[in-house]
Amino acid sequence: MGTSLHFLKGHGTENDFVLLPDADGTVLGGLSDEQLRHLAAAICDRHAGIGADGVLRVVRTAASDDPASVAARGEADWFMDYRNADGSLSEMCGNGIRVFARYLVDHEGVDATIPLAVATRGGTKLLTLRPDGSVSVDMGSPEVLGETKVDVGGRSWPAQHVSMGNPHAVAFVDSLDDAGPLVEPPAHDPTEYPHGVNVEFVVRRGARHVAMRVHERGSGETRSCGTGACAVMVAAAIADGAGPSDDDSASYQVDVPGGRLDVRWRGDGHVVMTGPAVIVAAGEWSG
Repeated sequence: MGTSLHFLKGHGTENDFVLLPDADGTVLGGLSDEQLRHLAAAICDRHAGIGADGVLRVVRTAASDDPASVAARGEADWFMDYRNADGSLSEMCGNGIRVFARYLVDHEGVDATIPLAVATRGGTKLLTLRPDGSVSVDMGSPEVLGETKVDVGGRSWPAQHVSMGNPHAVAFVDSLDDAGPLVEPPAHDPTEYPHGVNVEFVVRRGARHVAMRVHERGSGETRSCGTGACAVMVAAAIADGAGPSDDDSASYQVDVPGGRLDVRWRGDGHVVMTGPAVIVAAGEWSG
């Protein structure tokens, strides 16, 4: 770009993001999709850039012409314009939206005592900031779309296809080492997932307690994935013969390499995820 951009860096269970404040749309609004893709990829480069799993552009819905932002005007003041580490667009990011909310409260004067609506390409999400610093997100209702399979290094596993506004394939394995290094995207049916898929490998740790690894489309293996943790919880609950509930029986702990997320499948069918959100740095990008 040849100009300086103010940025912040944050993470949720070590799934890390660069935030680009652009409230009125004047900083990045004039760039083409190709320019924005290139910028996001350059920023996320862990050797030549800042380094991150994705970029969160913070913009008001009134200042963004993205169709999802325009559609949310009147129900949300802010739009999370999210791109993966390779610059590609994504519908939703469960860890990212918690960091997004933390930024709005700490830097844009948003009231932390009332629920916060944030528009995303996966729909408008409602967030609650808690006194302990954690953030809860109403992720909406999952879509359970049937059995599929994934392949890594010549091995194949059955998987549950769950959509949390973005696609996931959840495979239960004997050990989290079974899949080996997740350097390349696990093989999947391109007709089923024409835009790629996030793949989670899961083991049981105890009652209502699982652990996972994840390969995120456009980012590779990451330390955590919020929508993935929700998809994993849904798949585990189905396997356990459990479903949405108004009591704690539908709550699961989901361990990720970067920490732990608590996920509940409420009686109204909505999945609620709770976890940390931390801003760790601020600076100027001059790439």
